[in-house]
Amino acid sequence: MTAPPTIVPDDAPADCRPGWSLPQRAYHDPNLFARELEAVFHGGWLFAATSAQLTRTGDAVTWTVGTESVILVRGTDGQVRGHHNTCRHRGCRLRQDGTTRTRALVCPYHNWAYRLDGTFAGAPHMGEAIAPEDRDELGLGPVQVREFAGLVFVCFAADPPPVTSAMTAISAQLARHRPEHTKVVATHRYTVGANWKVLVENNRECYHCAGNHPEFCLSNYELGMSGDTRTNPRYEAALAAQREQWAAQGLPTEDVSFPDGDFFRVSRLPMKDGYVTESVSGELVGPLLGDLASAHVGSVRIVTLPNSWIHVNADYVMATRLTPLTPATTSVDVTFQVHADATEGVDYNVDELSAVWLATSEQDWKLCEATAAGIASRAYRPGPLSPVTEGSVVAFHAWWARRLGEHELAARFAAVANGAVVG
Repeated sequence: MTAPPTIVPDDAPADCRPGWSLPQRAYHDPNLFARELEAVFHGGWLFAATSAQLTRTGDAVTWTVGTESVILVRGTDGQVRGHHNTCRHRGCRLRQDGTTRTRALVCPYHNWAYRLDGTFAGAPHMGEAIAPEDRDELGLGPVQVREFAGLVFVCFAADPPPVTSAMTAISAQLARHRPEHTKVVATHRYTVGANWKVLVENNRECYHCAGNHPEFCLSNYELGMSGDTRTNPRYEAALAAQREQWAAQGLPTEDVSFPDGDFFRVSRLPMKDGYVTESVSGELVGPLLGDLASAHVGSVRIVTLPNSWIHVNADYVMATRLTPLTPATTSVDVTFQVHADATEGVDYNVDELSAVWLATSEQDWKLCEATAAGIASRAYRPGPLSPVTEGSVVAFHAWWARRLGEHELAARFAAVANGAVVG
């Protein structure tokens, strides 16, 4: 592949035109990417793991984002804590990314050891270099963690932004599904050759769905996304009828969509006739989650900027986590979960369970890589976004600019987005 043209090393996105796709260097400039890591990723709440990955004492998930790395571990008191993955001796990383189970956190370099709660446990051959009064100061640095509704979020900032609104809205929608009482049955990791924003932009519109996602469109309407003003009588009738069913079951029906420019959306959307879950057959592919009494509960969709989208159906959970690697590559983890007591081969089949979202995800990665390749061309110029179907892409641009501290630009993006978003 021909190398992209040289990008001017200027990290200010001031030449963006609201309502249009972003300029080339927004996807390629290493200085802007470094700024995004610090302001967008390290400064806010990130979806890091699910509770199902951390069910037992000693279960640990290690995750690296740019220069920062966190070890999430379930302690003996049942709490999930986050520790900076940096040894207090000479800074060595304690663990590689991934999941494991451990009784203690031990640095591989010189065997400095830490308890699950991050406190210093001991180190060999230190003599009198560590005074008794210093031991309390040698614990691993803490990372802010919030666990709610079966989801685990982290924030690397010392003074994290508010997250209560997201906790309240998401917890309310998922209370009956009880995703914290599920287990992981499959995880698929991809390295996608595209800037992380290309993946988020793709997720924020369904303009492309009908022509590219046949499996997704079996059960889902391509309508109902924030920023998409399309509708039709069939969809409106299905939404009204299913909302009555949800309300009768005591399930929330309101759509909480990036309130006041916040980082999250949670909504319950209808299934098409003949479908009760996101499966190829339309039938359940696992036992009902939580204490649900009916399969007719729609599909709960959660988006948290900048790095996740999660679908919680009547019978399974699909969680997608993005990790920016370079300006041109993004790592993606797609995880599937079922009821904790389900038995493989009896209650579920992994291939049937994951069929729709593996197909849809892999279709998206191809589209994103094709888009990234086009953006890299000398012929690329930003084009206008649809005010009918891509209002949420413009809203994402506003959120992105605001997180970068570009408040004037964010206001101009928001003005365009608000003109495109209905309701």
